Amino acid sequence: MTSVSSAALSNAMRYQQMRMQSDLVKATKESSTGQVADVGLALGGRTAQSVTFQRDLDRLNVIIDSNGLVAARLSSTQTSLGQLSSVAQTFLSSLTSATSGDSSQSLTQSAGKTTIQQLASILNTSVNGEYLFAGTNTDVKPINDFTAAGSPAKAAFDASFVAKFGFTPDDPAAANITAAQMDDFITNSVEPQFLGSGWQTNMSNATDQQIVSRIALNETTATSTSANSDGIRKLAMAAAMVTSMMSGKMSQAAKDTIVTRSQTLVGEALSGIAQVQSETGIVQKRVSDASDRMKTQVDLFERHIVDLVGVDPAAAATKVANLTQHIENSFALTARLQQLSLLKYLT
Repeated sequence: MTSVSSAALSNAMRYQQMRMQSDLVKATKESSTGQVADVGLALGGRTAQSVTFQRDLDRLNVIIDSNGLVAARLSSTQTSLGQLSSVAQTFLSSLTSATSGDSSQSLTQSAGKTTIQQLASILNTSVNGEYLFAGTNTDVKPINDFTAAGSPAKAAFDASFVAKFGFTPDDPAAANITAAQMDDFITNSVEPQFLGSGWQTNMSNATDQQIVSRIALNETTATSTSANSDGIRKLAMAAAMVTSMMSGKMSQAAKDTIVTRSQTLVGEALSGIAQVQSETGIVQKRVSDASDRMKTQVDLFERHIVDLVGVDPAAAATKVANLTQHIENSFALTARLQQLSLLKYLT
């Protein structure tokens, strides 16, 4: 005869419970993830293939998420460029009215001041804590307000006027400035401040270099714009001239020259802004197309991964339910075995 004890039965049940609990952990993981719990055990030598697919899938998903942020930045940039274009168009209308004599000089000067203030406000727009028109210098406001107290750009402008003529625009002597003198001042003194090195010295904190983003595994593109573009500079120059020099003391010939040169600048600014809008739109399309291609690749990789390590969800759920039931039965049986004793039997 083979002796049997309640302790032996209890220990056997406990070992069986431990094994089933381990199997339950694996089955629960498979049921929740839809993949085998131990890829290496399931695939053996094909494990490297699964790891490669998963790595490429993760890289694609990261770039797709990044493209979402890039698309948001580009969309906001387009909105701001549209606002700039509208501001420039309104300013051009004011200049046209001034040329035809339909508006007063004070209204034209006020239009110039409004334009340059709106220019600074739009260019200093930020998205997710990054300034849109700052180039790579995204944590610094790209444009200084020309009309603000202590503005270095305004100070440089006023200083150049005094250096050229020997008096301020509000001085009565300004009534003697000729059209030729004003044209020379604009060309040789004002242009270098806005279209030359003076722009980044006094007005702009932006960089010419743009943000370059990887929009696909093998594709990168510039995904930002800069406040240093020619169209923006010309609009700022026109608005600054009208704001600073359209005073009541200035000669009519000089004022006409200012308005005429400003009209030309604003017209060129509108073309430049439209060009930037077009370039931004092209980049938006490239980002969208790249994301669509990668989403197709993601679907392909996911299907390959499922073929390699996927499990039947229904079978996994059934296995979890069966193991759970077996463990509960085992606990109940173990509890009854532990209650067995010779003393209870004899009594």
